Amino acid sequence: MKMALLYKPTICFPHKFCLDPPKSIPRSSITMKDSINNTNLNTIVDSSAAMEERKLPILLFDVMDTLVRDPFYHDIPDFFGMSMKELMECKHPTAWSEFEKGLIDEDELAKKFFKDGRHLDVEGLKDCMKRGYSYLDGIEDLLHALKLNNYEMHAFTNYPVWYQLIEDKLKLSTYLSWTFCSCATGKLKPDPDFYSEAFRHLQVEPESCIFVDDRIKNVEGAVSVGMVGLQFKGADELRQDLSLLGINISANELKYNWTSS
Repeated sequence: MKMALLYKPTICFPHKFCLDPPKSIPRSSITMKDSINNTNLNTIVDSSAAMEERKLPILLFDVMDTLVRDPFYHDIPDFFGMSMKELMECKHPTAWSEFEKGLIDEDELAKKFFKDGRHLDVEGLKDCMKRGYSYLDGIEDLLHALKLNNYEMHAFTNYPVWYQLIEDKLKLSTYLSWTFCSCATGKLKPDPDFYSEAFRHLQVEPESCIFVDDRIKNVEGAVSVGMVGLQFKGADELRQDLSLLGINISANELKYNWTSS
């Protein structure tokens, strides 16, 4: 069955998408000689199973306000003693995005963060942000369950080299790889080239990727290149949306996974 556009408000499908996508793809093939005895044959079959199949779909997660609380909107205005409106009016219009793309370093950010050239306490800002990082409600449980079910997961985020502050505090790499960060690629969502670079790097078709982001424009960017897009509105709703796509992490499974780990 083919779907186009919207199946549910939080789920966006590319124009060519099957509701029953393949669960694995061939990774390699082996030829077994008739002379191999049964014991060796069983060993080869067992050990080659992981090599022959790669579990699909692959999950690509935005980080800020999808997995992790974003301190920029909650803590940073207070750090500067400003309202959000005042902060947005006096900060340089492109300095942060340049930092996210890896075009400038911390020293350059400090020099141009404010339009009027006032001093930026970089270390204080970093400490404030690190204090503000935390997993969103229910997210760590969900990531843990997905990891135990052998789903391949990658961060797909617009963020500067300070993503390491998140890693240092929350150990996000326990669950996923920091594979696609704008500071390394030089591209920002929703640039279609950023998404295309991801599925080329992963060596899968775009429809084998599920992209999750709280911002609909970024979800639409993923869908435009053929990925399946989910708009994040909370961990419970994300679990329901993943279930609709055949990724079912029930409450019982979740409890069992935690108590069995």
